[in-house]
Amino acid sequence: MSRLTAIPATTETPLARLVDDYLASCRARGLSPKTVKDAYGYPLQQVFLPFCERQGIGGIEDLDNRLMDRYSSELLERGGKRGPLSRHSVHAYVRNVNLFLGWARRQGETVDAKGQLPKLARRDIDVLSRDEVAAMEAAAPTERDKLIIRVLADTGMRVGELVGLQPADIIERNRNHFLRITHAKGGDNRLAPIMPDLARRLRRYADRGRPSDSPDRLFVALRRSPNGRIAPLETSGVLQMIRDIAERAQVAKRVYPHLFRHSFITEALRRGMNPLMVAKIVGHTSLVMIQRNYEHLVVDDTYDALSRMLREK
Repeated sequence: MSRLTAIPATTETPLARLVDDYLASCRARGLSPKTVKDAYGYPLQQVFLPFCERQGIGGIEDLDNRLMDRYSSELLERGGKRGPLSRHSVHAYVRNVNLFLGWARRQGETVDAKGQLPKLARRDIDVLSRDEVAAMEAAAPTERDKLIIRVLADTGMRVGELVGLQPADIIERNRNHFLRITHAKGGDNRLAPIMPDLARRLRRYADRGRPSDSPDRLFVALRRSPNGRIAPLETSGVLQMIRDIAERAQVAKRVYPHLFRHSFITEALRRGMNPLMVAKIVGHTSLVMIQRNYEHLVVDDTYDALSRMLREK
């Protein structure tokens, strides 16, 4: 999300106090402090409240649709430090206000206002093909790097979740194999299914592929620190490794860890997997993210999935 030029804090108003209550509610839901501060707090406290102060709005009951239209228009026309805001940034700012207004209505506040979200051009999500994943795995110089490529591609986990994996997170239940994933932002743990051959490779690497004095992480750095210790692998290390391997494999697109997540979700939906199941595997708490980011799959790919199902009858 692009940011506007810093604006002085607003004076204390009933609306500002209500925003504080909303942010407290977000924290109580278990959202990380960084998420509450940056994704929810900044758009409301540093952008929306100063706008309301300039308009003479002190309470939420003073908001109406005309005012919200002016808010959206001002965002679209106003420039930040880096020039005009993109429509995607304006969409994010207005959407955050709408989430706040919806919460306020559920709390019994008198407010019918709702901001109009600017229309966004449909974005095609660039994904990795299975052949490109295989080429990157083949080009990886070590078994550690090959496993990282395969785990990201076959589970859709976040890079922060990958570096947090421990050897004990390789699990077998009823002859099925899983990776236990701890949410990078502090959410509930989940189990991601993996194929038996990948589970065997991971156990072999955990038992014999790491230095004997490795910390309790599945993936560790290849080089020792100046004090002679083996350090856990960091997200920055994964990012650089992925870039180097993609270049070595001659993959003609920008490759980064989260692209594996996009690719996994896209492939799963294209093959007709239930979106609820996909959301559970990748750690989305609802279908909203999948519906918003992967709606481009709905028409053609739903048709293909239905065709495959009918042909199998």
